[in-house]
Amino acid sequence: MTSETLSSFRFEVEALSQGARAGTLHTPRGVVRTPCFMPVGTKGTVKAVSPERLRAIGAQIVLANTYHLALRPGSEVVAELGGLHRFMGWEGPILTDSGGFQVFSLKGTATIRDEGVVFRSVYDGSTHTFTPERAMLEQQRLGADLVMCFDECPPGGSTREAVATAVRRTQAWARRCRDAHLLAESRGHDGPQMLFGIVQGGTHLDLRRESADGLLELDFPGYAIGGLSVGEERVAMLDTTEATAAMLPPERPRYFMGIGDPAGLLEVIERGIDMFDCVLPTRVARMGTAFVPGGRLNLRNAEHARSGEPLESGCPCQACTTFSRGALRHFVMQKEILGLQLLTEHNLVHVFRLVEGARDAIIRGRFAEFKRAFGSLGEPGSAQ
Repeated sequence: MTSETLSSFRFEVEALSQGARAGTLHTPRGVVRTPCFMPVGTKGTVKAVSPERLRAIGAQIVLANTYHLALRPGSEVVAELGGLHRFMGWEGPILTDSGGFQVFSLKGTATIRDEGVVFRSVYDGSTHTFTPERAMLEQQRLGADLVMCFDECPPGGSTREAVATAVRRTQAWARRCRDAHLLAESRGHDGPQMLFGIVQGGTHLDLRRESADGLLELDFPGYAIGGLSVGEERVAMLDTTEATAAMLPPERPRYFMGIGDPAGLLEVIERGIDMFDCVLPTRVARMGTAFVPGGRLNLRNAEHARSGEPLESGCPCQACTTFSRGALRHFVMQKEILGLQLLTEHNLVHVFRLVEGARDAIIRGRFAEFKRAFGSLGEPGSAQ
């Protein structure tokens, strides 16, 4: 960790309750209070929500995708237009992933080598090569605050041999990412960036230990848990999360990549995770589904057509304070853009309020009670 990173980013754990942590991540563009859910703006925008509304409803930090922005419009274009913050109209902190997950999800079009990955663009079929050095360069051009190492993310169900190979390749790439990051800092690129190492290993705890130990030697200011929520069983995912979190230094932030269902968020918070992201809240909103206490509510169901109830009593979002379920269902069924905007805002507000409630409960030493109260509302699934 460089002196520039140390002076620009600082994380402190303020309270513990069971295994859950409440903390504060200080960045040059503002404070992030953890635990924290990060909305995903894959292509430079959180779908159906303006930056102004995001801030108003409680977003602290947003995520953007390096793979997509590197291909369209290109990181050099984003840089010419003032950098990612100006491009997105978002003045707060931004995290960019490395593009690794997207590259490796294109199984039929990617060739993995120790040097990097050769793949075909989802946009026009053109051939590209992503290396650790390019992943760092793309994120430097974009100008995000928090950036990720380039890693290999094997899908759930991969053989142990394949996972072990990914762990060792991820470790080698992490070293190259760190070296490229340090070189860029020494040359004075625009603004400091906090680089996270990513722990891989599937559900094999010995491989997780190997991955974590290798990354700890590189002394990253933050650590992410990758390679989960990719098809493995839920219990195995949670057990692996808990074990991996215990391998990481308590004074550094921990980021679980890719979880966004309310019940799952509380589970990983309980296991010591500070930050998380997922497209789920915004994606299901565009399908006409709302997060509500007890599960999910599908507004496409005919029973809601004449309902005068709000989506969720006590929710301060525009959908709940202004419109009935019946009206929202109509908007959804008629594919009105307003309906998508309202449901997206509602789902994000629902998640933000849940995570804020968890933070408050941790500070008061009552997280277990908070989680039990949430569980008493019913298992995740269809609320109605």
